[in-house]
Amino acid sequence: MHEEPSRDERSLRTGIIVTFLFFAVEVLGSWLSGSLSLLSDAGHMFIDAFALILSLGALTIARRLPTKERTFGFHRVEIFAAFINGLALLAVCGGIIYLAVLRFSQPRPIDSTMMLLIALIGLGANLFIAIRLRGSHDVNVRSAFLHVMGDALSSVAVIAAAIWIALTGQTIVDPILSCVIAGVIIITSLSMLRETVGILLQFTPGDVDFDAVVRDMESVPGVSGVHNVHLWSLCSDINILDAHVYSCEGDTAAIEKIKREIKRRLEQYRIRHSTLEFECEECKDCRVVRNLDK
Repeated sequence: MHEEPSRDERSLRTGIIVTFLFFAVEVLGSWLSGSLSLLSDAGHMFIDAFALILSLGALTIARRLPTKERTFGFHRVEIFAAFINGLALLAVCGGIIYLAVLRFSQPRPIDSTMMLLIALIGLGANLFIAIRLRGSHDVNVRSAFLHVMGDALSSVAVIAAAIWIALTGQTIVDPILSCVIAGVIIITSLSMLRETVGILLQFTPGDVDFDAVVRDMESVPGVSGVHNVHLWSLCSDINILDAHVYSCEGDTAAIEKIKREIKRRLEQYRIRHSTLEFECEECKDCRVVRNLDK
């Protein structure tokens, strides 16, 4: 029995088809109009298609069940794919800036009407894909969304350049707008890279208040203290925690009740996997930490 594809997967598949179709349209439009900016945008669309394929593959692989060799399954694949997408965005920016410099020094005549028509179609295609991908909590799908939005901005710039060229005949506006687009994409891609690197290096999730987590755990009745807390992300929507819980409760049933309550409170922080070690006295590591704090 095959599992039904998720909304994210259906959106990505649609995005891949639309992106490849418009990639072909932009290459043809670039050849007909003589517009270098359309050709560079076609390259951007090709990178988008690669990013969407990578994202779809990551979602598919992440569903595979854990094995004895891979006890956490393939959830980290989506983070690695998002990291690759972020690097690809930076590469696209380098290409845009390079082409912009060439256009400053080697301006060419452009069919602004054809350029405008193709850019309008491109903007429509990008907005359609963006709407399908919008709202996902998956960091990998969000990175694909950023790719598409970056290309939508590129289409807007091409539209503006085409109108300006039609009115004034000045082609220099095209490389200027291209550089502006590159700056926007660099900012968004660096943000995505910072998030994915933080996950890969097992930093505390940026949207989780570490102190609040500890306070919630220590406020559970029967808990005297919490220490040796380690909090990190497995993927975009699964956080993991392990900690030592100091409790004077000697009854096994009472300890289980405390454990269930702690795990219930941790759910609000998307902590879906936690390992809690209960102690009836302070461990050596905790005493060392306290002595260092003094």
